[in-house]
Amino acid sequence: MILVTGATGNIGSALLKELRARGEGPLRGLTRDAARAVFPEGVEAVEGDLAETAALGPALEGVRSLFLVSRLGPDADILEAARQAGVEHVVLVSSITVQTHPHLGPACENLAVEQLLEASGMAGTILRPTQFASNALMWAASIRGRETVHAPYARTALPTIHPADIASVARVALTEPGHRGRTYALTGPEPVTVRQQVEAIAAALGREVRFAEISRRQARERWAAVFGPEAADAVLDVTGGDVNDELLKVRDTVSRVTGVPARTFRQWASENADAFR
Repeated sequence: MILVTGATGNIGSALLKELRARGEGPLRGLTRDAARAVFPEGVEAVEGDLAETAALGPALEGVRSLFLVSRLGPDADILEAARQAGVEHVVLVSSITVQTHPHLGPACENLAVEQLLEASGMAGTILRPTQFASNALMWAASIRGRETVHAPYARTALPTIHPADIASVARVALTEPGHRGRTYALTGPEPVTVRQQVEAIAAALGREVRFAEISRRQARERWAAVFGPEAADAVLDVTGGDVNDELLKVRDTVSRVTGVPARTFRQWASENADAFR
């Protein structure tokens, strides 16, 4: 049995579709609302919340492989519950900032979860993706309202990754031999600036989308209200304020692991154009 947590999220939903399409199973998806979850046929929906590990027993019953996104609940308790339930292998989504910006608070938290997995006695595969293409959804309301998109660091190009590529690597790690004990840094196939992202969304919509660069100070004022000051500073650092060669590097990990080229941001924009209409 494979349990996919965050089963209605950007990665989890894509992972369930891939697993089901390839005939893998049995499969179980964890969701806060099983009655409303729409999963591929044959996937068992089980209700639960990672923040309440005491209630995860039914979800973990019979599970041997677990897909887990870090920092969505008390990870030490989640991993201990998995170990006690007999889980043998955990595919953990961490962050590339563990190796590019280890001094930042969120990176330290992700590293701590990686270390918990390594000490748990269960086999682990650690995925360290870079910036998600789906982060562009933060502009959806502005674009739908035909307002100007504002963002800092318009000339910084990062190898943004399509969440479905994270799912593809996770699927291989969960179902094929040779990936236990491995750590994979994941990126998209090319660097892309925020200006180019907005242009790709505009092309998918077939209309103009206005963009204006703002300063770090202006962006921090907006983001601190959403993420908190420390997290806002961390996001600003890794999106342009404190970039380094390790963060900017394009990696071929997706194609090496899956045998398929990584998806571009333009493809993500085309697939998700309805969110911006």
